Amino acid sequence: MDNKAEVREFLTTRRARVAPEQVGLPAGTNRRVPGLRRAEVAMLADVSVEYYAKLERGQIAGASAAVLESLSRALLLDETERMHLLDLARAADGIPTSGRPRRRSSATVSARPGLQRTLDAITGGPAFVRDRHQNLVATNALGAAFYSPVIGAGGRAPNLARFQFLDPAARDFYPDWELFAQMCVGIMRVEAGRDPHDRTMQDLVGELTTRSETFARLWSAHDVRTHGTGTKRFHHPVVGELTLAYEELAVTAEDGMALLVYTAEPGSPSAERLQMLASWSLSEAARP
Repeated sequence: MDNKAEVREFLTTRRARVAPEQVGLPAGTNRRVPGLRRAEVAMLADVSVEYYAKLERGQIAGASAAVLESLSRALLLDETERMHLLDLARAADGIPTSGRPRRRSSATVSARPGLQRTLDAITGGPAFVRDRHQNLVATNALGAAFYSPVIGAGGRAPNLARFQFLDPAARDFYPDWELFAQMCVGIMRVEAGRDPHDRTMQDLVGELTTRSETFARLWSAHDVRTHGTGTKRFHHPVVGELTLAYEELAVTAEDGMALLVYTAEPGSPSAERLQMLASWSLSEAARP
């Protein structure tokens, strides 16, 4: 990925998003651009217009931490966006790909026995490990049943982004499909910013951009997000509607991997349906 283009488009889209009144500036009547003008961002960040224009052209290498923090405040960046800007600045350090620490290809990554046992010990809800390329690396038993529409009959280790954008079944599995699509792309944007030299991510983005108009549109928006915690809705083909809370935990021993666990409110219809799904999973496993 072109780091200068990434920086330029990220700053441009963030600037266009901020209305003058959000930062205490008069809106005026003759504004030819959405959001803030470059001069207004420069004033708010306490840098010269020329220097900000240079940054927005993608020439961010060498920008100090103080300047980046001031820029983050001027553009009202949230924490995920602020960290993404810092990642983009670090990626512009001029070190060639051969000089960077090599990250293992997702094609060779599998769950360690200890990590799989940890997943297996979680029995109250679906649990799975996802890598930075959106590959579903491992699941517990309930997670395998939960993600059966994604995994399919072949038992393959699927890619959640490909399922989201290329498999028609995703629109049934995710009732809030558009929201899930935005989340997926935002998470991928964060990872791409952390390592723009990641060839596997580049290939995945290229594939999805050419095969999915929605992905291409969302990718061009340069929105970023982290997963963290929240609530999601699903429609499972076996048990129907599920409303589940999720928590994401970093697997610190494995670069780029995250452990996610879904749980249902005790006594809720979703909790009952998870129990039904667990029973269905056991009956499927017992089949000869």
